[in-house]
Amino acid sequence: MIEEVVRKYVTVTGIVQGVGFRPFVYKIACDNNLNGWVSNSSRGVYIDVEGRERDILSFIQKLKTSPPKLSKIDEVFIENREVENYKDFKICPSEREENAMTYISPDIGVCEDCLRDIRNSENKRYRYAFTNCTNCGPRFSIIKKLPYDRAVTTMNEFQMCDECYGEYVDPLNRRFHAQPNACIECGPKLELINNKGERIYLGDEVKETIKLIKEGKIIAIKGIGGFHLACDGKNQEAIKRLRDRKNRPKKPLALMMKDSETVKKYCHLSEKEESILKDDKRPIVLLSKREENLPINIAPNNKCLGVMLPYTPLHYLLFEYDIEVLVMTSANVVGLPMVYKNSEALDKLSSVVDYFLLHNRDVHIPVDDSVVKVILNEEMVIRSSRGYAPIYIKQKEIRDILACGSQLKNTFALSKNENIIVSPYIGDMENIETYNNFEKNVEHIKGIYNIKPKIIAYDMHPNYWCREYVEKQNTINMEVQHHHAHIVSCMVENNIKEKVIGIAYDGVGYGIDGTIWGGEFIICDYKDFKRITHLNYAQMPGGDAATKEPWKMAVSYIYEAYKNSGSRALISDEDTLITKNYVEDSNITQENIPKVLKDNNIKSIIAMIKNNINSPKCSSMGRLFDAVSAMLGFLGKVTFEGEAAILLENMANENEKGSYDYEIKCQDEGYIINTSEIIREIINDINSEVHHGIISKRFHNTVIDFTVNMCSILRDALNINKVVLSGGVFQNEIILKGIYGKLNHKGFEVYTHKSIPCNDSGICVGQIVIANAKFKEE
Repeated sequence: MIEEVVRKYVTVTGIVQGVGFRPFVYKIACDNNLNGWVSNSSRGVYIDVEGRERDILSFIQKLKTSPPKLSKIDEVFIENREVENYKDFKICPSEREENAMTYISPDIGVCEDCLRDIRNSENKRYRYAFTNCTNCGPRFSIIKKLPYDRAVTTMNEFQMCDECYGEYVDPLNRRFHAQPNACIECGPKLELINNKGERIYLGDEVKETIKLIKEGKIIAIKGIGGFHLACDGKNQEAIKRLRDRKNRPKKPLALMMKDSETVKKYCHLSEKEESILKDDKRPIVLLSKREENLPINIAPNNKCLGVMLPYTPLHYLLFEYDIEVLVMTSANVVGLPMVYKNSEALDKLSSVVDYFLLHNRDVHIPVDDSVVKVILNEEMVIRSSRGYAPIYIKQKEIRDILACGSQLKNTFALSKNENIIVSPYIGDMENIETYNNFEKNVEHIKGIYNIKPKIIAYDMHPNYWCREYVEKQNTINMEVQHHHAHIVSCMVENNIKEKVIGIAYDGVGYGIDGTIWGGEFIICDYKDFKRITHLNYAQMPGGDAATKEPWKMAVSYIYEAYKNSGSRALISDEDTLITKNYVEDSNITQENIPKVLKDNNIKSIIAMIKNNINSPKCSSMGRLFDAVSAMLGFLGKVTFEGEAAILLENMANENEKGSYDYEIKCQDEGYIINTSEIIREIINDINSEVHHGIISKRFHNTVIDFTVNMCSILRDALNINKVVLSGGVFQNEIILKGIYGKLNHKGFEVYTHKSIPCNDSGICVGQIVIANAKFKEE
């Protein structure tokens, strides 16, 4: 008996373009004796199949359960249609639909098949630095428009040779419709030039580059999403020159190591960390150092190294020449965006590097390296960019909205058709170049998805750059409080909609009372929040300048702790903060002013605080960490965000179990966690010459204790058991592990960030959902 032919029309949404999805569909359709066609569209992938019912069911099962490795299916819609009597199965040209939503794959590390190609002397891509296929290579960084076809990528300039074109049109070839497909005959080329712009080598540019690196030279190397500054990771003098030229005195430098066995020589590497290092995304992973067997100036005063493995054919070729560790730090002038254009590199980096290893495949949208850390055996994304971004989040009933994100560590988000799209990392919005980069990225994603936002959500801080941008737009504009956005971003990631206890610990966020917040407990849902608890206020002498000079916050917290105590702060340690000479009208005393204060005037700082001269109040956990770090010896100005707090975490003695006293005050508006007793006991320990590692750990333990205690008080009062943790302080492993573990032990449901950063890079997600919730009410 002949079985009846039926027809199904299938729509697949998700990350299904640029990942080998159509060839996969073609193969399984042919394997199941089906006729019809498959096509890319702006919505996703359309599949029209005819055949026996059981063959179509087998096809759909395979489609859902064994899709290409790089794809991510969101939904599969199936319609019954009248039979058309197709004669074969075809891959049809892409379609463009005005209001559809297609996810773009991030840029992906080179696959094993392509590595075999570049290592095989018989292969036409032997040692070709731009080898790729549908399973790997550049994606987001080269796309100009959707649907994803070569004509709308930066590869459009390179016409494929006959052999490459044959692969490109062969549905059974792994390079079928691989848009960046090329070979040494028809594709991008490398070029090695000096810092005067002169081409200096015609031959094996990779071999010559490593020769120069071994001589101690600094090279700007163009990659998938922009330039790296590279030097020998074992050459302390070369690293010093790189730091001096880039004006980056202390911030840790990223490393690229040859393979995971090399990583194990220099770092402790868990099974989870190794799997992330080797993943297609190829992030920088923060790993605990082994003994100091690499130059100390790679990551001074830091227990961790930021390490990644090679992720392009070019990187693998570099490591063929007897080198196992390269410094590979983002190529930018301090504070400015990463350089990604050849002309810009020659203009801005010639005073930093000795040579450039360039290529002529343009980067359309720059993407920096992503950074992750494993805590509680879970991957925590700290910077979401290459390999991870754009992030797509399903969110029902959401309007077309732009969320501008944060002042520091900026990312932005756009929403449409029940999707939130989170941009790659932009950077600190502190100069016109980064502002222009933000605008370019916003217009790019708006254009790709045809998003015309009617609403813009932005941080309520009156001095942030976003106000200038928002005022130029013809939209409904909504201010969003910084810490509410933090908590909601974590709620969205964990799909929580009911009220929670939100704990937001970070450095700076403008509060609704006009003060600076950052040590906050809020009760919130998507629409509303109430501040229920916060750290006691201290003043920030000099305003924002105090974030750069932790010693000023130390003076402020010590002043606050002793001003009404009836006792005096006596600190006699040469390497710490305040000593014995009496300062008039305060209970702080000073003698033998230590190094950090030799050129500073404690008396004038206290006068500023007492007279409220440019000394805004803050309840910031980040500033409290800065203050304690300064008390324990952090010298001078911070050279990168979080430097003082990282030093404090790294000095902590993990075996110490002690803690300090604290006070929780109940007031009309809620609770205040008073840190004054903590500060006084720290000073007593310093005077008693207690080891700084023990003091640091006692301080960490105290923060954990009062956080957990406060949650118990709030649960008893409000009957809320869900606790959400967000803010940059939760990048501190001691704090996150301690609070999470103790809350879990007490029966709380605790939620943390994983794919959305807990730092300010994540707040755009919260902004967009809060604005949508508020607009619905209005």
